[in-house]
Amino acid sequence: MKITRKEFLKLSGAGLVLVFGGRELAALDRAAGATFPGGAKPRPRKQWAMIVDTAKCAKEPGCTRCIEACDAAHNIPAIPDKAHEIQWIWNEPADVVFDESDVQYLDAARRDEQIPVLCNHCDQPPCVRVCPTGATWKREEDGIVMMDWHRCIGCRYCMAACPYGARSFNWVDPRAYLANPNPDFPTRTLGVVEKCTFCSERVVAGKLPACVEACPEKALLFGDVNDPHSEVREVLSESYVLRRKPELGTGPNIYYRI
Repeated sequence: MKITRKEFLKLSGAGLVLVFGGRELAALDRAAGATFPGGAKPRPRKQWAMIVDTAKCAKEPGCTRCIEACDAAHNIPAIPDKAHEIQWIWNEPADVVFDESDVQYLDAARRDEQIPVLCNHCDQPPCVRVCPTGATWKREEDGIVMMDWHRCIGCRYCMAACPYGARSFNWVDPRAYLANPNPDFPTRTLGVVEKCTFCSERVVAGKLPACVEACPEKALLFGDVNDPHSEVREVLSESYVLRRKPELGTGPNIYYRI
């Protein structure tokens, strides 16, 4: 019996339905949509976010307690060579952090203020899309962009994709530069990428991120931006804030109160 090409394709499609089932095909459909930047995704039930109050942060010039707390909690090595430095949270001048148009009318002193920067835990993180092994992913339950250092192959695609320079690569063995490692947090190895994880291990235990807890001026505010009754949302509703490079469409979840 001869069949036309059109009839053959119909029969092939029916066979796929029989083999995979409607539910499986729907799952493939969803996965395909999620693979590309254009694929719409529902917002997570929670989305942890941070507000940095730059005026409060500037009250104690030279303060690095948030950085020190993060370094101690997460076994971040103190490598003297700046070319090999590992950073989860660090300070940059305001006119480096933001576009010129954002700070052009600020006083010169304020443009030079050192303000903390870290991973932005974006709504649409480009680092996640380019990772070939799934070593970095966005948690569905709270929006934290995570890292699995055991799955990282050191390709550094995520570093190239991140527009904020929020990731560091271990060019040398970081364990050699840890004086008093925290036994409750894993150390990393040569050849992997790492970054801020919003202290996910503390958040699941109901604690604040180490940097937030350590700030003497309470310049860092952490909360669920999807909760209309959270303190973070209250501050955002009444304050002028900036985000880094929002025009890129990544949806950064670090806000700067100027």
